[in-house]
Amino acid sequence: QMQLAESGGGSVETGGSLRLSCLISSSARVSACMAWYRQAPGKEREAIANFFNGGGSTFYADSVKGRFTASQDNNKNTMDLQMNNLTPDDTAVYYCAVGLGWWDDCGRRALRTSAFTFWGPGTQVTVSS
Repeated sequence: QMQLAESGGGSVETGGSLRLSCLISSSARVSACMAWYRQAPGKEREAIANFFNGGGSTFYADSVKGRFTASQDNNKNTMDLQMNNLTPDDTAVYYCAVGLGWWDDCGRRALRTSAFTFWGPGTQVTVSS
């Protein structure tokens, strides 16, 4: 079983930065697609980044491309999301997710939420104008 827990959320002003971290409880070295999603009030959950943990490309949604960077730290067993130049439109609950196995389209496009088995409880990010 795998458990995820996000941290690093908070409140910042427009133009500020935050770094989210997702601690992954399982240390087993398995192939997996790693992803970040967010959900604003009254909106559907939005895919913002995903990548295969074995390397390759990273998908970014157009809304965050050039501002957000997703990465992994195998030593700390975390996946991270560096968020720069934040705007009020980035206000949302942010979730990390993991789906086991090799996916041909991981790192290439937005993936449906049902594809991911493991989810963190989410962390709130609030950006004020």
